[in-house]
Amino acid sequence: MDFLFAVLMGLYILALFGLGLFGIHKYVLIFRHYKYSKLSVDSPPMPENWPEVLIQLPIFNEKYVLKRLIKAVVQINYPKDKLRIQILDDSTDNTSRLAARLTNILVSKGVQIEHVRRPNRVGFKAGALEYGLNNSNEEFIAVFDADFVPESDFLKKTIPHLVSNKEVGMVQARWGHLNLNYSLLTKLQGCFLDAHFLIEHFTRNRSGKFFNFNGTAGIWRRQAIVDAGGWQHDTLTEDLDLSYRSQLAGWKFIFLPDVIAPAELPVDMNAYKSQQHRWAKGSVQTAIKLLPLVLKSKLPLAVRIEALLHLGSNFAYLLMAVPAFLLIPMLNLQVMLSVKWTILPYLVMFFAATLSVINYYAYTLKLVHKKLWPHIIYVPALMGLGIGLSVNNGKAVIEALMGIKTDFLRTPKFKIESQKDTWKKKTYKPPASRVHFIELLLALYFTAGMSYFFVNELYLSIPFFILFQFGYYYIAFSSFFQGSGSLRNK
Repeated sequence: MDFLFAVLMGLYILALFGLGLFGIHKYVLIFRHYKYSKLSVDSPPMPENWPEVLIQLPIFNEKYVLKRLIKAVVQINYPKDKLRIQILDDSTDNTSRLAARLTNILVSKGVQIEHVRRPNRVGFKAGALEYGLNNSNEEFIAVFDADFVPESDFLKKTIPHLVSNKEVGMVQARWGHLNLNYSLLTKLQGCFLDAHFLIEHFTRNRSGKFFNFNGTAGIWRRQAIVDAGGWQHDTLTEDLDLSYRSQLAGWKFIFLPDVIAPAELPVDMNAYKSQQHRWAKGSVQTAIKLLPLVLKSKLPLAVRIEALLHLGSNFAYLLMAVPAFLLIPMLNLQVMLSVKWTILPYLVMFFAATLSVINYYAYTLKLVHKKLWPHIIYVPALMGLGIGLSVNNGKAVIEALMGIKTDFLRTPKFKIESQKDTWKKKTYKPPASRVHFIELLLALYFTAGMSYFFVNELYLSIPFFILFQFGYYYIAFSSFFQGSGSLRNK
């Protein structure tokens, strides 16, 4: 028994230590943001001669949002003779007919737009982007996914940064949210993404660390793609992969927090989980592929450490499960062995991990809304959703580590912009998954564990278990019922 307790205690402490490191990193990001947000950045001059730009629109079965996307792109304010648009269409439904019809109409009006169909879907999105790149010669390439609605001044705000500095290979804009207030799920997603862009991207860029193109709402210099070895499709996050290869090749990236490209957030929990699974798995695949090159490079130590934390961030989902699963068994062993419990692990968990997450998202909400109340009430839900994703994303991490290959599964888009809109009768459905059965079992496990803590007067553990309960119940029931009325904001 003593040996078993020692092993479990070791796993528990190691997991808390790992979570603590990620938590401390959040404190560092907040400090850096506060530091660098005080420094002004000069705006580049407008070019005397605007360069030629190619806009690529990779689509796959996007009949609900294609027209909205094309309308927004065509209305971008830029010299028409310097702008060309590619609809990179891999669709297998009637989206292709719609794309062809819209292309013909716009061509007749003098718009330089082409409907590109390739012979196969090799490489999925990365393959489509590479195919379009090989059939063009423009120096700068902007990319927009089908769920985006770029503002008309997007190119006028991004191109000057590339023209004025020949060392810049990519400029990334911030994502906005077309349907932020649709449901609790969309509000929580919005905060996650705001933290990613406003804190992570901002501080990494301003402090000279690597950050990534997000697959859309950004613009590349062609040579930066070529020098990196082009688009590759051996990971599920071709954008993250290319970003690191390009920066390893010496190119600089710029993030523009004030240039916002609105997009539609997934409204279906299963669609959201599929998206998160793809991002988590692709991130770990990229880490396996490129992290050894980064760590062996002659880059500054701070850059390499930040890359390690960035590419390894999804391992937190696996670490999160360890203390949750082991807390009750360990307490039972303590009682059996008459071992005194130390409060130290609780303090580490709270100050290094839990409190850092609270501060991180509270800081994000303050940045976005300029005030905390009433938005601060969403912080527990944000933490719960992050916990609830641990099974889904932990599975993705394990698959990546085991080398299990899966197809690129797109996130369905339904043109959801207000609470009056619905997706339930529309054609596209997210891929089926059975992890919600595991999530429900975990929720029941934590519910049963609550009674143990009350009986044994172990009140310090109760707040953690409440978060785990909420996270797993919310994500499991949302997955089962596909966003029923009870889970929607009224």
